[in-house]
Amino acid sequence: MLDVNLIRQNSEKVKEGVMAKGFDVGLVEEFLRIDDEWRKTVGKIDEMRGEQNALSKKFAVSRSEDEVSRARDLRVDVSKLDLKEKELDKKRSEILGAIPNLPFSNVPIGKNEKENVELRISGKKRDFKKEGIVPKDHLQIAENLGIVDFERGAKVAGSGFYYLKNDGVLLELALVRYALDFLRREGFDIWLTPDAAKDTFYLGTGYAPKGPEAQTYLIEGTDLGLIATSEVTLAGLHAKEIFKKEELPKFYAGYSQCFRQEAGAYGKYSKGLYRVHQFTKIEMFAYVRPEESEEAHKRLLNLEEKLWQSMGIPYRVLEMCTGDLGSQAARKYDLEAWMPGRGDWGEITSVSNTTDYQARRLGIKYKEGEGETKFVHTLNGTAIATARAIIAILENYQRKDGSVEVPKVLRGYVGKRVTR
Repeated sequence: MLDVNLIRQNSEKVKEGVMAKGFDVGLVEEFLRIDDEWRKTVGKIDEMRGEQNALSKKFAVSRSEDEVSRARDLRVDVSKLDLKEKELDKKRSEILGAIPNLPFSNVPIGKNEKENVELRISGKKRDFKKEGIVPKDHLQIAENLGIVDFERGAKVAGSGFYYLKNDGVLLELALVRYALDFLRREGFDIWLTPDAAKDTFYLGTGYAPKGPEAQTYLIEGTDLGLIATSEVTLAGLHAKEIFKKEELPKFYAGYSQCFRQEAGAYGKYSKGLYRVHQFTKIEMFAYVRPEESEEAHKRLLNLEEKLWQSMGIPYRVLEMCTGDLGSQAARKYDLEAWMPGRGDWGEITSVSNTTDYQARRLGIKYKEGEGETKFVHTLNGTAIATARAIIAILENYQRKDGSVEVPKVLRGYVGKRVTR
């Protein structure tokens, strides 16, 4: 969430940022109205309690009938105002949680994904025509090889779920192990996280279970939701903790299953593994001091590129425009792999700087000086989401005989080829 004082003292700047992201500016105005009423109510309560204390001191010596009557009235009035204050505070907290993080001033202005900015392309697209191959999409390849079963996945768990089989399983595990080994060498602590989190943590990181960005599967009868990313559980690790200055920065890699509702229609690219309800992901997460966050963002992006370059997958880097940042990020980059089966690019990773937006709600601070504490900045980035990584490998490494060559860096985990 945003700093309340920023909204109070610089509301026009906040409105500009909210508007640039395509969110409702009325949220800011509504917050200011409720916040003003809440502050007045708190002031009135403090005033009445002051009067109550003064009367209590008088009663130690003597009390008049009028004073007793006044004390009785104050008790009733304070009780009513306490209820009002709690209601107002709950309402202002809900509105505050709905106000998005503000974009950095150097983020490209735009309304949606069509206005994202391509920064660079890495790698060379394979010339299938020269090889006499008509490229198949990953679904055809996977089904021909017998390594994925969507029909039975849908029968057992519903549309958007699937089984992996034989070399499909080994390829998934190879991707997981390679990413973990890669990040361990880069100095990351690796974590196997819970696949569920309390609402404090998925709400605290900005994953609302309702609304246009809703992803969370809620577990009925509990305060738990299945996580859409281990960003949630890695952020929750240090909730309500205070780091020593010398403990930062911290770089973590989280291994988890991810569950996403993926509600709505996504057109021709919704088939197969591109948008599924469950997948495995290795997520990078960083806790840093504010002055380190820009450099940490560059580092996470650099690691994403290094990882995907090592697998020989052509990709491009996009910077998200303001209208495609989502609620949490102040700045965000995506990597999109070339997917020959669709003849287009497809998102494989993203990396975001969420500044202190998550840390404020989760109470994550560090000690700057003697007794002085500040909120940390948090950042997150996908190393590998296995479902989309499998798409990129199957489509870019498909062979004329129907098998799929395995990138060299993965062969120690899975062998040289994926075959039936």
